Amino acid sequence: MTRPGADSATVRPSARHAAWHWATPEAQDVLATRDLAPILRFHRRVHGESQTETGELIGYDKTYVSAIELGKRRLTDVTALRHIADQLALPPHVLGVTDPADTDFRALIQFGQSTVRLAEIARQAGHASEAVAELWPLVARLEARARDGHAEREALRLLADARLGLGTALGNVLPEERLSTAAHWTAKSLHVVAFFDDPVLTTTALRMHGNELRKAGLLGAAVNRLIRAASLAPSPSSRAAVLPLLARAAGAIGNAPLFDRAIRETRALLDEVDHTSLVNPTALYEIELRGLIGTGRTGAAIRRAEHAAPAATSVAPQWRVIELITKGRVRQLAGDTAGAGELLDGAVREARRQRLPHQLQRVLRATADTMPAIHEAASQALAQLRSEMAA
Repeated sequence: MTRPGADSATVRPSARHAAWHWATPEAQDVLATRDLAPILRFHRRVHGESQTETGELIGYDKTYVSAIELGKRRLTDVTALRHIADQLALPPHVLGVTDPADTDFRALIQFGQSTVRLAEIARQAGHASEAVAELWPLVARLEARARDGHAEREALRLLADARLGLGTALGNVLPEERLSTAAHWTAKSLHVVAFFDDPVLTTTALRMHGNELRKAGLLGAAVNRLIRAASLAPSPSSRAAVLPLLARAAGAIGNAPLFDRAIRETRALLDEVDHTSLVNPTALYEIELRGLIGTGRTGAAIRRAEHAAPAATSVAPQWRVIELITKGRVRQLAGDTAGAGELLDGAVREARRQRLPHQLQRVLRATADTMPAIHEAASQALAQLRSEMAA
């Protein structure tokens, strides 16, 4: 037996290993025993360590590690158990140790779940900046905890949800040249999601990441992620949440067959699933208009725009701005400059009010060299948002 912590030069597991290897369902079954013997055996198997190597990590010799694993020795010393928990990247309570910091962190998880839900409500209500402000401190604290080697399944699940929420909210408030930051955060969630074997979570993460990739201009990767999300979707409602975004990405990349299939299936699912801020007739109408333009079918887009958008009560405020811009673009293509100007002018005002720089940049492209007054208004609004973000 060796005194715990005697070798101060002991090298801890890498942050990635320490943070994630306890998140698998099999690991959770082992941890639920609260028994050090199977926990040590699981750790050694996952990392391919011998009893000697694990002993060096936790401060005991091979003989004592073997005795613990065989049930011939039982540790009860709180200091020793806390040291082992720290070296194995476990929360102390797993080994029966009451730790104030761990108690505080468990409270953070409880309140963190509410934070993620409220941030999503704020984003859907057109307050994405407030969502970012709420989520960023939560993500920072969760990541610091993971870097320190302490992680448990519920904490990692919360980290995945918080990263997804942060990335999606950033995708609303950042200008186009910085949208890769939003995709970065949704991508980071995938590293955690892989350990959960949860089709709903996996589909959600791929869907949200794929959409941020599309907004960042990484269209091929976006289509790839969204196709995979659709194929993994475990229910009609989760598949319906993917298909409109797949249609948008397919339209942006000019893939007409894929766009048409996604639109057809989404339309068919509208009668089967509950409508959301994305899955509803109004959102599908805008997606269809933009996709028809993107796939080179301007005439079809103009004809479709002759019919009013179906009413929907669940559309998020930012979708109104998106729709105004898309319909304005269709009016331009139809030669209706006055109608296009009215729609795009309204879009500028709403995009400024909701702090949507990416939508202002869409207006700038649509009005370049054709509508100088609206172009200037959009430019000024974008400059003001940039100034506010810099401050």
